[in-house]
Amino acid sequence: MVTPSDIRIEKSETRADAPRLTMSLAAFVLVCFFLPWVQVSCFGMQETASGVNLAREGARALWLAPIAMLLVLLVGLIYSLGKPIGGAFALVSMVGGALSAWLMFRERAKIGWGTGWISAQWTAWFWLGAAASVGVAASALSFYVKRSRAP
Repeated sequence: MVTPSDIRIEKSETRADAPRLTMSLAAFVLVCFFLPWVQVSCFGMQETASGVNLAREGARALWLAPIAMLLVLLVGLIYSLGKPIGGAFALVSMVGGALSAWLMFRERAKIGWGTGWISAQWTAWFWLGAAASVGVAASALSFYVKRSRAP
């Protein structure tokens, strides 16, 4: 037989587990921002650039990606400590993940693949960071949908 105290334990465990995936993905996106994103080669010489390098050298809007992920982590930490801000956590995570993914794909579209003597190849860190950004938004949406259906 299930007692009310058992239900309360299940709810608190679910509350602690809910933002874990979103926060883990946000931390991963933050780490990927500092790793090599693009590798440019010309006549056998190779050079790599991270998200930080790209943001420093002209793509100033790209700084919004790590700021958004830091905000997701901050709001998720506050939510994990028991503050009733589940809706704000979901909103910040969805917007932050979508913004980060959009900025990354926008940067990719600006640089492209390169033509002629210069070729640019996007590294696995870029693709993993972009996928994790989409994952942040998707997991936050899932969290919000489950939260809004709860009794």
